[in-house]
Amino acid sequence: MQKIKEECGIFGVNLKTNEAVGIVYNGLLALQHRGQEGAGIACVCSEDNDIHVKKDLGLVKEVFSNKVIAEMPASNVAIGHVRYSTTGSNTKANVSPFLADYLTGRLAVAHNGNITNAKQLRAELKKLGLRFSATSDSEVVALLIAYYKTTERRTIDGVKKAASMLNGAFSLVIASGKNKLIAVRDPNGFRPLCLGKSKEGIAIASESCALESGGFEFLRDVAPGEIVVIEKGEIVSEGVKLKDKEQGKGLCIFEYVYFARPDSIIDGLSVYESRHNMGQILAKEHPVDADIVCGVPDSGMEAAIGYSAASGIPLAFGFVKNRYLGRSFIYPTQNERESVVKLKLNPLRANINGKKIVLVDDSIVRGTTIGKIIKSLKDAGAKEIHIRVSSPPFKYSCQYGTDIDSEENLIANRMTHDEICQKIGADSLGFISMEGLIEACKKCETEFCTACFTGNELKNKKNDLE
Repeated sequence: MQKIKEECGIFGVNLKTNEAVGIVYNGLLALQHRGQEGAGIACVCSEDNDIHVKKDLGLVKEVFSNKVIAEMPASNVAIGHVRYSTTGSNTKANVSPFLADYLTGRLAVAHNGNITNAKQLRAELKKLGLRFSATSDSEVVALLIAYYKTTERRTIDGVKKAASMLNGAFSLVIASGKNKLIAVRDPNGFRPLCLGKSKEGIAIASESCALESGGFEFLRDVAPGEIVVIEKGEIVSEGVKLKDKEQGKGLCIFEYVYFARPDSIIDGLSVYESRHNMGQILAKEHPVDADIVCGVPDSGMEAAIGYSAASGIPLAFGFVKNRYLGRSFIYPTQNERESVVKLKLNPLRANINGKKIVLVDDSIVRGTTIGKIIKSLKDAGAKEIHIRVSSPPFKYSCQYGTDIDSEENLIANRMTHDEICQKIGADSLGFISMEGLIEACKKCETEFCTACFTGNELKNKKNDLE
């Protein structure tokens, strides 16, 4: 694993026009960074209210050609999903959105997160006679909602009953055959979810950057534990809570470190601003005498800018990034497989030869990738490499849908700071402190989950730091 993966991104629209499919397609393109293994769109046909689904493995552009988009029915309600596989293997059957039938219709669900009690819920639903076609926890969510849609009088009551039984992380967009679009965010707020508005209608997205792709103005974030119902391009119900008593809020702080696009705003905080702050704090916590600051493309660039600004050390490009490899790039020999870092990031010798470099990255997981990057820079003539990391050391795995490796493979879980520095070949190594990371994100309107760093499931952003 070269980079940590997050399970997926979701997008949905309820419009006054029949252009939902094209707008969802654009939204998924804007969320492609959140999932690159599969993509899908479900739309409610304007003529018969039936729900049509197209999904497959691959990038959004690979799954949805112009011909495929043109063949999908005219629709004013549609939802979409881009996926990384955490729960369930990477197969077409496990790609969202998932369809579920109930007595008077059908619905489609796209889910971002990880349901920790999915196995138990699946067993209970099987006892009730429901059949499963995949192994994803998202299918469990869809069938659970469909089941309770039949036992409750109102759609929102069925959604509330089903969602209140879910444990773990979940942001949901739900499309029903009666042209309803529903947004749900778990009571802890582990995963982001926001609302946007345009003259054509309402959109729901994992990140605000996707709203802008369809011409929607950011309205607000969906609150932790909130259900929002949209019909005929307008919000008709909001503020409904899954549980009477609020749980601790715990947005995954790694949204700010790496997952989200820098032009997004999540829970009141600009992602770019948070990363710039991380770099500035890194410079104060881990100063060093160096000639230039470089960021590891693309995830380390914003923090590198902040480090340069706070330290006064000039910012410079250290690499040329090959942007045309794509997912299907083939490494035919072992030597080529081992030199994949150089194929993607080639050192810019004119900038680094003979220089002492501060190299900023967002995280160190196994340590193999950063080790290869350091070696490539030194082979290109770098005099010293000082690694600065805008997240604390990863020591614990995650059960909420973040694809952090097993703990025995996390380098910080089995090595000391000095051992890591020696292993990766750096001249010095500095991680941002937990206090520093919280300070960088202090404008966020919720608290954070920092379990991957601290081992504690939920951490308050203002106190109880360890």
